[in-house]
Amino acid sequence: MSELPNAESRPTEARLLHMVFPDHTNHLGTLFGGQALAWMDMSAFIAASRYARATVVTARSEQVDFNQPIHKGDLVEVVARIVKVGRSSMNVDVDVITEDLISGERKLCTRGHFVMIALDPLGRSTQAPPLTPTP
Repeated sequence: MSELPNAESRPTEARLLHMVFPDHTNHLGTLFGGQALAWMDMSAFIAASRYARATVVTARSEQVDFNQPIHKGDLVEVVARIVKVGRSSMNVDVDVITEDLISGERKLCTRGHFVMIALDPLGRSTQAPPLTPTP
């Protein structure tokens, strides 16, 4: 059995999987934009929380590009990556990729950028760990 990562390690990526069911879609059978944004924000939150090992909140979402429709029945993988860290802020790039479960075809459908803020127990911004470059 392989060992689990050290508790001191700081993961910089989070991946979530979702199925697009009818209640996630509009009258055209494609994913509501608000649902996609919620999944993207959740993945950014998880990535930043695991990285900072602190409570985090969303400060900003920006430059969200919906390039391809996401259809009912698609598997959706939401990938969030910490790309930059300031004093208390963490910039998170988020990709939304669909996969057809029958053919295996994958498409990058949506991209966005989120800024998350680390908070102390009193709800004030607090220092986020510096981002160490990966080799």
